[in-house]
Amino acid sequence: MLDPVARLSEILFGLIMALTFTGTLDVATAGATDVRMLLVGTIGCNLAWGLVDGVMFLISALTERGRNLVTVREVRAAASPDQARQIIANALPPVVASIMTADELESLRRGLLVLPSLPEGPSLTRDDWMRALAIFLLVFLSTFPVVIPFIIFDEVRFALRASNVVAIAMLFAVGFLLARHGGYRPLVTGATMVLLGISLVSIAIALGG
Repeated sequence: MLDPVARLSEILFGLIMALTFTGTLDVATAGATDVRMLLVGTIGCNLAWGLVDGVMFLISALTERGRNLVTVREVRAAASPDQARQIIANALPPVVASIMTADELESLRRGLLVLPSLPEGPSLTRDDWMRALAIFLLVFLSTFPVVIPFIIFDEVRFALRASNVVAIAMLFAVGFLLARHGGYRPLVTGATMVLLGISLVSIAIALGG
C-alpha cells in the first residue's frame, strides 16, 4: 500500500521519536517508576504521532485529488487548445513535462475532454484509509523494538544498552534498504543513517523534544 521510501520513512520517524524518550533516561537514578513512565510516554507519544501522521496523509490525499479535479475543469474551460495544453504541462512533474511533445499533450487534452462526468468534489477511497492505517501502524509499532528490552530486563543499565543496540541496528537497516532502493552504497548509507539518526535524536533532546 505504501512505496518503500514511505514505509522506511515512517519507521524512521517512529524510531527517532522513541529514541528521544529512551535517550533521556538516567540509568544511575532510574527506578521501576521511571521505566514505567518511559514506557507509557514512548508508546503514548508514538500512538499520538502515528494518528497525526495518518490523518495528515488523508488530508494530503484529499487535497491532491481536489487539485486534480480543478486541473481537469480548467482544461475543459480553457479558451484555446494551446492554453489547455499549457495547463496540463504545468500540472505535470517538471521532468515529465520537459519531454512531452505537443502531440502528446494534445492527446492528453482530448482524453480529458471525453472523460465521463466528474464528481462534484474529491473523496477518500478505501485504499486511502488503508494507507493511513498502514502509516499509523508503522509509526506506532516501530516503538516496540526499542522499548521491549525495558520490559524484558529488570536491570535498567543493561536494558538501555540492549535498547541502544536494537536502535542502531534498525537505523542501519533503514539506511541499507533506502540505499538499495535509491541506488546508493548500502553499507555507507546504513552507517550514515546511524550517525544521522543519533544526531537528530540529540538535537531533539537538546531542544526539549
